[in-house]
Amino acid sequence: MMNKDNRFSRKMHSNFSTRRHSCIGFDVENGLSVGRSPLDPQTNPGSGLVLQASFPHSQRRESFLYRSDSDFDLSPKGPTRNTSTVSDLEESLKHWEVNWLSSRHTEDMIVTPFAQVLASLRTVRGNFAIITGQQDRTASKTRSSGSNPPSMCKTSLAEEPHQQLAIETLDELDWCLEQLETLKTRHSVSEMASNKFKRMLNRELTQLSETSRSGNQVSEFISSTFLEKQHDMDIMSAPNKEKDKNKWPMSQISGVKKPTHSPNLAPSTIPRFGVNTSQEGLLARELEDINRWGIDIFKVSEYSGNRPLTVTMYSIFQERDLLKSFKIPADTFITFVMTLEDHYHADVAYHNNIHAADVVQSTHVLLSTPALEAVFTDLEILAALFASAIHDVDHPGVSNQFLINTNSELALMYNDSSVLENHHLAVGFKLLQEENCDIFHNLCKKQRQSLRKMVIDMVLATDMSKHMNLLADLKTMVETRKVTSLGVLLLDNYSDRIQVLQNMVHCADLSNPTKPLELYRQWTDRIMVEFFTQGDRERDKGMEISPMCDKKNASIEKNQVGFIDYIVHPLWETWADLVHPDAQEILDTLEDNREWYQSMIPHSPSPNPKGKDEGALSGEATALSEGGGPTLADKFQFDLTLEEEGESDSESPPEDEEGCIVRGGSELCRTSCSEFDALSAAAHLLSKKLTTDSDRTFSFDTEKIMAEDT
Repeated sequence: MMNKDNRFSRKMHSNFSTRRHSCIGFDVENGLSVGRSPLDPQTNPGSGLVLQASFPHSQRRESFLYRSDSDFDLSPKGPTRNTSTVSDLEESLKHWEVNWLSSRHTEDMIVTPFAQVLASLRTVRGNFAIITGQQDRTASKTRSSGSNPPSMCKTSLAEEPHQQLAIETLDELDWCLEQLETLKTRHSVSEMASNKFKRMLNRELTQLSETSRSGNQVSEFISSTFLEKQHDMDIMSAPNKEKDKNKWPMSQISGVKKPTHSPNLAPSTIPRFGVNTSQEGLLARELEDINRWGIDIFKVSEYSGNRPLTVTMYSIFQERDLLKSFKIPADTFITFVMTLEDHYHADVAYHNNIHAADVVQSTHVLLSTPALEAVFTDLEILAALFASAIHDVDHPGVSNQFLINTNSELALMYNDSSVLENHHLAVGFKLLQEENCDIFHNLCKKQRQSLRKMVIDMVLATDMSKHMNLLADLKTMVETRKVTSLGVLLLDNYSDRIQVLQNMVHCADLSNPTKPLELYRQWTDRIMVEFFTQGDRERDKGMEISPMCDKKNASIEKNQVGFIDYIVHPLWETWADLVHPDAQEILDTLEDNREWYQSMIPHSPSPNPKGKDEGALSGEATALSEGGGPTLADKFQFDLTLEEEGESDSESPPEDEEGCIVRGGSELCRTSCSEFDALSAAAHLLSKKLTTDSDRTFSFDTEKIMAEDT
């Protein structure tokens, strides 16, 4: 389909079996090995990540993060901001940010507040040096980076008082910059960026929700999923006593079941890819692209007998030589991964073993991006792949908020905090205790402790309500290092290293829109099946239906466009800045996919053609439904819902060369003129009666999708 993936795969391919980690001495708790400073010029480049200068995005659309955060741009109908919760520094930044950004169209854009302060102070220093004739004076590097300010120099008889004052002022500025550059930016400083991005996103969503009813659906979905929920939900009543019989003890981890296959596999009998399959040749052909972005994981699932996670993990661990590095017996590894895969629910359309395999393979490719080559240790790579494999195990196919609102046992167990993510971790680590499943048996105690800490941090970061915090942390870190004199992200402490790994797994988890379009569309179909299934359960329980979960009025194409604009694009844009220029192909694919979904947003229905009255149209529509002709109701159903006035910002779906009208990932082929004419008559009758814009929703053939997994 897209040749961009092939170009990217050649760039990403490397021989993992021979690569050596120059920073193998890095300790998760203590940093780099004693005697080797990350600032040492002899230190191997693998000790840090050089941030390449990004050029103006003249060829690509920028995300909303690069717009102004000025209050003057707020819609009059937008919510009033609580100024008591915003610091004076944030307020000051917002007032001059418009002018600050507009003066830097030809430079690398900086949008996080702390990095803006650093950049502005550097500009002040440069301007002051020019005004005072001290532009040739460089910042002193002999002073210690301790907490003491520079001492005032004694006045030289040869220097004029104002010259000496200028020199002392420059020393003060240099010292302040040096101190600011060495601050840890992960916590309070990043909160400034997080709060700013949340304000900007809320403004974008407010404006979107005012445009139409479907825009309001998209706004509610993004807000409820990717922003932390405020404590204003309506909690359901406690479950009735009949359900108490099925409760499991609070000290027991639910979902863990005994393996259905033999835990004792003979090493000599392990197949090439870890599983027996009658299509090994086809599977081998697909797995040749294991190092390429956009592998067809659905074909891997089909050819492996619905064992995509097992064959993907086994192939990657062999490719990276991790079984040998950590002395993991092959039979133990296969037993564990198959047991793990069995704990993904086959009846869940999206959060299943195929998604887990996709995230593992995506993480594998991101780990091998040239900018990160030799940056992470084998233990960190092992932790990232393991976290990706378990990150959704035993997922029930509903959201955290659904579990909280229904007073589920899981919500009670984990106190409504990252409910599913905590459960995935508990199940994943619990399975290691099953017979012949402990793949970390030969790790020393400190390695096991370090790995467990990293895995916990990475899986908890997949909670989508933490998205804005993750994004703000990463962007603050990247931009702060950009405006420093070094321009190098040292990654010499656990906080910075785990932050990059967390965002890597998060990117892999949100990578569907960056994959080839045919794969992205399959993932969209699957997530909508899952959403609609949850919506049906909420409807049956008399609950308020969650955003995008009502199959009667969901705006699927608009939701995908909003999902890309406000969530996926800003995240991948920031990741691309971190590894520049390695992820440019991914951004191109993301933009292409966004344009496709934008083009598929249904157009307003056309007026009733002249010469046809409503009676004739009604008769044709009735003949269609009662005359025995195919109605497609059993496979594909269209609903036209009344929309608010003014929503006409979309295009008609294209018609392909074969004469098929393409809509929402399915095709209604005109196999006979009479059938198509009858469908057209029914559509024109509906368009005559509707005076405002309409949106399309559809119900999927859930049984067909489930059958593909089995």
